[in-house]
Order: sequence, then structure tokens, then C-alpha cells
Amino acid sequence: MIFNPTNIESKLRKQQLRDLDSHTILDQVYSILKANDDHENRIETTLKSGVKGNSNLFDIDKLETDRIFHIDSIKKTCIDYRLRFLDTKYFKNEFPQEAISKIKHLEKTHNTYLKGFKIMAPSKLFKLENPDDPLLFAPIGNGYYYLIHKWGNDLNPFRKWLVLPFKNFENLLTFALITSAVITYIFNFNMTQDEQFISKMLLLFLFMFKSVVGIVIFYAISQGKNVNTAIWNSKYSK
Repeated sequence: MIFNPTNIESKLRKQQLRDLDSHTILDQVYSILKANDDHENRIETTLKSGVKGNSNLFDIDKLETDRIFHIDSIKKTCIDYRLRFLDTKYFKNEFPQEAISKIKHLEKTHNTYLKGFKIMAPSKLFKLENPDDPLLFAPIGNGYYYLIHKWGNDLNPFRKWLVLPFKNFENLLTFALITSAVITYIFNFNMTQDEQFISKMLLLFLFMFKSVVGIVIFYAISQGKNVNTAIWNSKYSK
């Protein structure tokens, strides 16, 4: 076998090129992963710090119209389901990876950095000043918000009916009247139906109504509760 230095040099050069290509690919992969981590870290920092912003530079043609909501519609949903609509910095739970991914996709699609995030969720999920289904929004401008991601099950019809008495003061008063009437009806079986029956029923109803209202007020004061119309965008616990 004849020794050929040229062949050896050629093989070494090819091997060096292969090694160089491998290192280049690894460097590119590392750069992509690092850029991806930096992107996610910046988004998480923005969400947790609550960077202010009344609008974002969205490409309107690329937005899904069924995800655009006006503040009046958001307010109505919060009142109906007893939810709060606050800056994300008050949110005490972790944001799901899917939400982070959707923000990254939106920023890439619209070639912008999003800010001014808001979240709709029950009071218990917020770090409120003065000692579920979150919905994540980004402001578009002019009172409109874009729904980025929804998780949990707080927009359940059962929840809407459950919190109906606390929607406003009128509902709370109606609830107290109905509850008092039901309790009065239950207790009237022990009363004799004589000529004073109606008067007794009226007095019993008034007594029950007073008791129910007293319980509601005591619960509201002791637990720091308020009606939905008063708390939907409040950062305070009451």
C-alpha cells in the first residue's frame, strides 16, 4: 500500500469541516434556546411587574375579532360572575406555560413587545392590598382589550347563579326579602289561623327580614365583602 500524504490531508480537512459544522450547529441551537429563554423571562417579568400601558401596537388585520372585548363587556362579565379585572402584578398564582407561549406567538406575529397586561379572576387569586378561570388580556386602546389566554373554569353558569345575590345592592335586598318570605312560610305551620293570623305573619316576616339583613351585614363587615359592582376593578379587599 502506497502512502499518500495528500489523501491524509484531505481526510483531515474533511473531518475538521465536519467538526466545525457540528460546533456551528450546536452554537446556533444554543443561541436559539438562549434567545427563547430570554424572551420568556422578559414576558414573565412584564407580567409580574405589571408594566403599565394603555395600548399595544397590534396589527389589527391579524387579530381574531372574537377575542376583542370592550371594557363595558368585561365589566358586565366581572359583575355577573363576581370576578376582578386587575393588573397582572396582583395575580399571586403562576402563569401557565401555554399563556407565555401565546404571548410569544403574538409578539412575533405582530412584531412588538406587549405590555399593560390585565387578568380577570376571582378575588382569592389576587394579592390584594389591605390585609378557578383567569383570563389574560392585553390592551388594544380606546377601551378595548384582546383576550390572550383563558384557563380554569370560573365562567361556569353555576357560578353566575351562585353569586347572583351579590351582583348589586338591589339583588342583595331581593335575596333578603325572598329568604325572609321562605323562612316565614316554613314557620307559619306552628301558627293558628285566627283573625290575627295575617298580622302575626307580617310581624314574623318583618322579624325574619331584620334577622336576615343583620346576618348579611355582619358577614359583609366581618369578611370585608362588597357587591360585585363595587369590586370588579378594585385592588382592595373590600
